[in-house]
Amino acid sequence: MNAVVDVAGPDLPLLVLAVVAAGAFGAIIGSFLNVVIHRVPRGESVVSPPSACPGCGAAIRARDNVPVLSWLLLRGRCRDCGEPISPRYPLVELATALAFAGVVAAVLTTGPTPWVLPALLYLAAVSIALSLIDVDVRRLPDAIVLPSYPVMLVLLAIASAATGDWWALGRAAIGAVASFAFFYLLALLYKGGMGFGDVKLAGVLGTALAWYGWAHLVVGTFLGFLLGGVVGIALIALRLGNRKTMIPFGPYMIVGAWLAIGFGGGIADAYLRTAGLR
Repeated sequence: MNAVVDVAGPDLPLLVLAVVAAGAFGAIIGSFLNVVIHRVPRGESVVSPPSACPGCGAAIRARDNVPVLSWLLLRGRCRDCGEPISPRYPLVELATALAFAGVVAAVLTTGPTPWVLPALLYLAAVSIALSLIDVDVRRLPDAIVLPSYPVMLVLLAIASAATGDWWALGRAAIGAVASFAFFYLLALLYKGGMGFGDVKLAGVLGTALAWYGWAHLVVGTFLGFLLGGVVGIALIALRLGNRKTMIPFGPYMIVGAWLAIGFGGGIADAYLRTAGLR
């Protein structure tokens, strides 16, 4: 079931409104993700205590907690002590806003169904949080990864129920198990080359990819390894690392998965045609 708006017709104002609303909502979620990224790896609560300046400990006022805008108005400094506030905070908020807006625009203009939006928006938020945490501490916390399995399956079940395509949900469940098993086998064969957090993340990404199709699952998995390999080779060529240098693999898995969600079908079709298999 496709539900695509007419971007050149009367649907355009509604599309613009939906994209702007998604961006605003994404900025708010991005503000929360900043808390998640900072506190979850430390085993701290994400709801209390309230956010405070790391320099003077003053609680962040509500008027100073408006995503992106507050940081700009304060010129990147604490209102109380003048301590610099990392530009990473507004960048995460902006990135989440753009991700949410992009997901909504893509789904509403190309399909497959707007009912998949909750699952993709959740995955977008989790992707940003996990990517930055993996870069920071080389770890993918279970507190984020494990709950994503039931959340994604429930949200994708809603999309399948709305479209009547229950096989897509079955495919998603199989994809989760297959991706987990494949990465688990790699972790056993190449000890030290892949963390178990990557294995668990693979199952979450496999759920979303397989819901779209088997081609998306294969392409997404391949692109993750390709991106990680290219970066690893580049680091060695630039003498910024060697064969034993550990790089966080989670971000490359995530980027590969999103590329496959957006273009996996076309990439697979182009490959098959080039290989003379279609």
